Amino acid sequence: MSAEVWVAAARPRTLPAAISPVLVGTAAATRFVPWRMGAALIVALAVQIAVNFANDYFDGIRGVDTPERRGPRRAVASGLIPPQRMRAGMVVALAVAAVAGIALAAAAGWILLLVGALCFAAAIGYSGGPRPYASAGLGEVFVFVFFGLVATMGSAYVQDETVRWLPAFAAVPVGLLSVALLVINNLRDIPTDELVGKRTLAVRIGSKRTFYLFIVLINVAILWTGLVALAALSVWPAIAYLALPLALTAQNRTADGIEVDDPALLVSGLAATGRLQLVYGLLLAAGLSVASVAPGGFF
Repeated sequence: MSAEVWVAAARPRTLPAAISPVLVGTAAATRFVPWRMGAALIVALAVQIAVNFANDYFDGIRGVDTPERRGPRRAVASGLIPPQRMRAGMVVALAVAAVAGIALAAAAGWILLLVGALCFAAAIGYSGGPRPYASAGLGEVFVFVFFGLVATMGSAYVQDETVRWLPAFAAVPVGLLSVALLVINNLRDIPTDELVGKRTLAVRIGSKRTFYLFIVLINVAILWTGLVALAALSVWPAIAYLALPLALTAQNRTADGIEVDDPALLVSGLAATGRLQLVYGLLLAAGLSVASVAPGGFF
């Protein structure tokens, strides 16, 4: 079993959803402890990979992933990784997150253990358990909460050891772009999810409304940048507007994919959305960092 199979199962295109909130949350904090940022990044990446492994495992054993699936092949359903090995991979990923999380809790406060437990439950509950919330059309809500609000504010909390308003404002666009990643993924999978009874939000509202939702998420995220700048009392966070061309690329590729019903174009749109989230996160984090040392205030 090659390493490439496991890398593909980790779904690299989705990993910006783990990286961006840590960068933004850390930049929105009032101090910087490097090892805490590193540990927060390990937690975020490990939880994201665990979610992807869990989705591959549960959808594989339940027959949700079929040969007719329109996206990249899944490891369990295609027989590349046995179910028990994928389950073990999921456990290992969660264990890595737990070790890093315990170190952060020891340094920044044991309340983080409760937050971590909720994150783990959300990771498993997305596609596992008796009533997976992804099939109940609630995946977008949980992604916004855990990969937006919790991940961004949590990354700031481990630095400052307190909750502040600026990280909360900065968490909103990060969460919206994470949701956009999920929405375009589910948009691509509408036909096959519908066949196997997986009732995602995209299945429930249809491809046209799902595309409109995707557009709204991206545009609101970009527009929200102005509110982050106001919360920071600085124009520097507004450099994140430079990510606008990537937002247009993601929208156009997705629109083209829908128009010709081409899953490959939708996969390209997913990749473009991942790049948008990563670049937006880097720019916003850079703007917040500069604002903290060289204010360029509105007043």
